Amino acid sequence: MTADLRFPPGFRWGVSTSAYQIEGAVAEDGRGTSTWDTFCAEPGKILNGDSGAIACDHYHRYAEDVALMRELGVDTYRFSFAWPRIQPSGSGPGNAAGLDFYDRLIDTLLGAGIQPAPTLYHWDTPQPLEDAGGWLNRDITERFAEYAALLGARFGDRVPLWITINEPMVLTLMGYSLGAHAPGKQLLFDALPVAHHQLLAHGRAVQALRAAGALEIGIASNHAPTWPASESPEDVEAASLYDNLINWMFADPIILGEYPSGIGDGMPGPVADDLAIISTPLDFFGINHYAPVSVGVATGAGDTAATDGVQLPPGLPFEPRTLPGYPTTDFGWPIVPDAFGETLRIFRDRYGEKLPPIYITENGCAINDGVSDQRRIDYLSSYLRSLKSAIDDGIDVRGYFQWSLLDNFEWAAGYSQRFGLVHVDFETLERTPKESYYWLQALIAQNRR
Repeated sequence: MTADLRFPPGFRWGVSTSAYQIEGAVAEDGRGTSTWDTFCAEPGKILNGDSGAIACDHYHRYAEDVALMRELGVDTYRFSFAWPRIQPSGSGPGNAAGLDFYDRLIDTLLGAGIQPAPTLYHWDTPQPLEDAGGWLNRDITERFAEYAALLGARFGDRVPLWITINEPMVLTLMGYSLGAHAPGKQLLFDALPVAHHQLLAHGRAVQALRAAGALEIGIASNHAPTWPASESPEDVEAASLYDNLINWMFADPIILGEYPSGIGDGMPGPVADDLAIISTPLDFFGINHYAPVSVGVATGAGDTAATDGVQLPPGLPFEPRTLPGYPTTDFGWPIVPDAFGETLRIFRDRYGEKLPPIYITENGCAINDGVSDQRRIDYLSSYLRSLKSAIDDGIDVRGYFQWSLLDNFEWAAGYSQRFGLVHVDFETLERTPKESYYWLQALIAQNRR
């Protein structure tokens, strides 16, 4: 079944997680409050009133989880540092107990032959920084640079691969524009400074990590094709605007040092000076890929598609449409394997020689079938074939990190959606590898022979 899925020598195989989604222990070792702690405490924000207070209890069970990774055969683990665990107030010296936890995790990974690939920020802003304006306040870019320097100094001798920020588009759209994620603001287009400040923070973090001797540095940005709902000029124009806001606003500044036409005018300045920092050269560009979106001009006709269960408000110049004819995950996301390879070819054609090497820093699906998850195996098989076709076309993809090792806290959807290769019983916290875990284990082993 997998004999044709041969990837280049040295190709990295990994799994991805994030701190708030798996760690738990939110009140231990001096960890400060995050925006997600605050958001989860607000009634009605999270399905079933769930929170990440315990999650998978990875904080106490990390050794068991590393053993699962070792058995799986991955060579790299992408996790995230919890900023509030490192700097409870978002600034100042590091919290010794929090730093010690990540020392233990990194040393355990290295002892198992697994390279750590930490993400500095996966949406869990220290609440004191949010109280001071959060990502709307330019000062947070200073704080983030200091945070990056602290982490680089502490862990740079053992970490070969660094990721600055996870999916800046999602924090901008879901957290500040639509209010469906922490911190729950509904600013619509007034959220654009959040995008700019995350990009600037990314650039400053690259510089800080580089100064600390970091070897490979990149970002994890989510991207997928935007398909016009029809060939009409109105739909094509609406899809182009959406594409610029969702995809290229978060890639062009990093790779080209410029915003898509017209978008830079809405950003807080000094934009030209900031772009010089944002475009600090990277060693790789991480792409998180899930599903394409069909977009047309806003009509209010009732065929609009929700974004992770959230409908865009009326009055916008575009609207996502339903995408019929494809199976869906249990989260309702269309399963379109060819869109994976299409995404990579779009990047190659758009950026040419300026495109750094690529890592697939996330790809996976919500399949809620328990341990017998053949649908996830089918998904992985088809998406990896699409990835391999892009590599065979000459696109420089260096590795694939599956989302996710564990079933976990899925943000506003609580524990209703299961992305893991390993089933987690959220009552007992027992881990049970799924059939997809053993399928991927066999594929990785095959690629090492």
